[in-house]
Amino acid sequence: MLAQAYKYIIAGAGLAGVSAVSGIRELDKDGSILLVGNEDVLPYDRPPLTKKLWFGNEKVEDVFVHDSAFFVANNVTVKLGTQLVGIDAGAQTITDHLGNAYHYDKLLLAMGGIPRKLSIPGADLWSICYYRYLDDYLRIRRDAKEGKSAVVVGGGFIGSEIAAALCINKVDVTMVFPEKYLVSRVFPEGLGSAVQDHYRERGVRILSGDVPLAFEEDGGKYVVHTKNGESLETDIVIAGLGISPATGLAEKAGLSVENGVAVDRYTRTTDPAIFAAGDNAYFPYTAIGETVRVEHWDNSLNQGKQAGRNMAGANEPYNYMPYFWSYLFEFGYEAVGDVSSRLETFGDWHKENNTGIVYYLDNGKVKGVMACNIYGEMDAARELIRSGRHMSKDDLRGAISFEGKKAA
Repeated sequence: MLAQAYKYIIAGAGLAGVSAVSGIRELDKDGSILLVGNEDVLPYDRPPLTKKLWFGNEKVEDVFVHDSAFFVANNVTVKLGTQLVGIDAGAQTITDHLGNAYHYDKLLLAMGGIPRKLSIPGADLWSICYYRYLDDYLRIRRDAKEGKSAVVVGGGFIGSEIAAALCINKVDVTMVFPEKYLVSRVFPEGLGSAVQDHYRERGVRILSGDVPLAFEEDGGKYVVHTKNGESLETDIVIAGLGISPATGLAEKAGLSVENGVAVDRYTRTTDPAIFAAGDNAYFPYTAIGETVRVEHWDNSLNQGKQAGRNMAGANEPYNYMPYFWSYLFEFGYEAVGDVSSRLETFGDWHKENNTGIVYYLDNGKVKGVMACNIYGEMDAARELIRSGRHMSKDDLRGAISFEGKKAA
């Protein structure tokens, strides 16, 4: 079968992929573009799936990054509901599940990640929702009626956000996760424990230090059996266990794969015709001196665009420092850099474990910053991290001045 030829092919119709279209078109107005996605809908933003859609701040039609007119205006061929299954890097072709082949001059791998699943009895029941996609939101939103019950497995970003969203919508929520406290990979223990206490005050049952051992259906409901001997009857089961980067195509192409598709500062893989961006890209984060994979909206937006520009010949390093944010009931935060709880932390608090700045330190240097119930300080945080200065705790008090910027 003769391969259809495109100058640019973007594998993945998420935020990174559609941002790459904008990056390409900044430098190349005419080169043909093929955008391929395995979902049946146009690219959409994921954060509202656990945030604004649940609070009435957005409607489903608001989550789409662009409407179909954008793709027509930018001469982009869009193929949705299409699984890409193989790459022949030597021939510069990629094939889909129907056997169609497409030739590329430049290829972007922006396929994001695949929800991690449990491997216990009942884990493959259709009723277990491994929450990630728009279809998951639509399904759970339909089922999450006032007075219903839900068990949320996982206490990280997705688990904590969806549990709060369900609770606000008057669903009876129980959380099960193995860590000691919520969002333990990021929150220092004092903050995480304070947030967890607030969840309990709002009526969420917290089963920390526990894991599910089996799921079963029982008369139209579901039962979650846990290691600590709980048997939880519920209407809804949601698992938010994070994602594994989508690296299958990269492996088939013989590219370097580590914790994601390995790229250089220019978002290029080990094949100069293939680039990667977004949740599946493992890249040098120059400001913190580490190679990382970042699963956040702001990184997909900016890295995708830079990859598109570089596919079109810009040859510019990706030096942007992406931030992320979350809202957990009345507690909201923004963060940038390396905000791992394995680092030393120092809290410059206006209100202990509620309002203030948390600094994440490595050998006296600030590697990450979290602003808790304070907004608009990410540029100051980036500047502090980039400075590379050694800072004592006294130096950090007031290092980012937030008076007048505290959330109401």
